[in-house]
Amino acid sequence: MTLLIVSAVGLVIGYLFGSTPTGYLAGKLLKGIDIREHGSRSTGATNVLRTLGKWPALVVLIVDVLKGVGAIIVVRSFCPWLYTELAPTPPTALDLQIWVPWAVCLAGIAVLFGHGRSIWLNFTGGKSAATGLGVLLAMSWPVGLGAAAVFGIVLAIARIVSLSSILAALTAIVLVCGFEQPLPYRLLVIAGGIYVIIRHRANIQRLLGGTEPRLGRNGPDTKAEVQV
Repeated sequence: MTLLIVSAVGLVIGYLFGSTPTGYLAGKLLKGIDIREHGSRSTGATNVLRTLGKWPALVVLIVDVLKGVGAIIVVRSFCPWLYTELAPTPPTALDLQIWVPWAVCLAGIAVLFGHGRSIWLNFTGGKSAATGLGVLLAMSWPVGLGAAAVFGIVLAIARIVSLSSILAALTAIVLVCGFEQPLPYRLLVIAGGIYVIIRHRANIQRLLGGTEPRLGRNGPDTKAEVQV
């Protein structure tokens, strides 16, 4: 029972970190607008860039990454302490070694879902790519750096953020399966990568149709990307 309670706490922590609506707050604070009514209608850094400019977008990007990092760090440190305090008998080091990766897995899924389906925005939000990068960096920095490198290279060549995010998610899945990682971490990255790709399904349709806008240029279908 104690384990279920602590795991639920980890889920709530992850979700609340993720659901903090960074891009929405930037729109309200800087221009008094609801960013979900502009551009792609996403609250992510790319739409902030198109709507508010590069410096607000950079801040939103950094904060969204830190949401993922923070959720994993807090759960990894706080939940074992809470588990130790609430358990009738103190858990052994082996117990924690087995359970903590699963707690991290659940929190990682929750933070991604929270970013994409924020309770503060009637369960709308962003695509979770930046927050997913934060989760990767906090969970397994080699996997995170590999995904970030692919994102940067593809973005520099193609200048299409959605394509860069999708390929970075696929790279993370390949790397986490190739490196020696706990099973919960592998499941998290596979599930999270698939979730990020699904969140880009409208972008995939435009990529296949050749209408996806590049950085610095808005395509004719930019407003068609409604969060569903």
